[in-house]
Amino acid sequence: MASNKTQITDMSVEDFLQSITSESIRKDCYELCAMMQDITKEKPVMWGNSMVGFGQYSYKYKTGREGTWFIVGFSPKKKNISVYCMSGFEEHGDILAQLGKFTIGSSCLYINSLSDIHNNALRELISHSVQLTKKLYP
Repeated sequence: MASNKTQITDMSVEDFLQSITSESIRKDCYELCAMMQDITKEKPVMWGNSMVGFGQYSYKYKTGREGTWFIVGFSPKKKNISVYCMSGFEEHGDILAQLGKFTIGSSCLYINSLSDIHNNALRELISHSVQLTKKLYP
């Protein structure tokens, strides 16, 4: 069975964050890192060369594919930041309504800047996503 292409690396999260060229995105990533560490009580870990993840869970699909992934994380892009909430967003409609300016994918919240987002709603979303993922994948 093939394993995930993206794995935990021994890259330094601090070095990675310092390498972000956009000052505003770098500042937002430091804030997200602190927020996620506070919520998860986990240290940040690099997954691949561009994702910062917190905690881990193991999964196994009906197809037999299995792996390990982070519970919550983020990745800076050139113009925005992807926030990964592995529980998805189906259960979080009330929180999303309060969040601010964003777009979503299946497990990705795309934000241009934390200044576009209501901090308390983001903390609540991340916290609920972590709790739900831990419940789904004990």
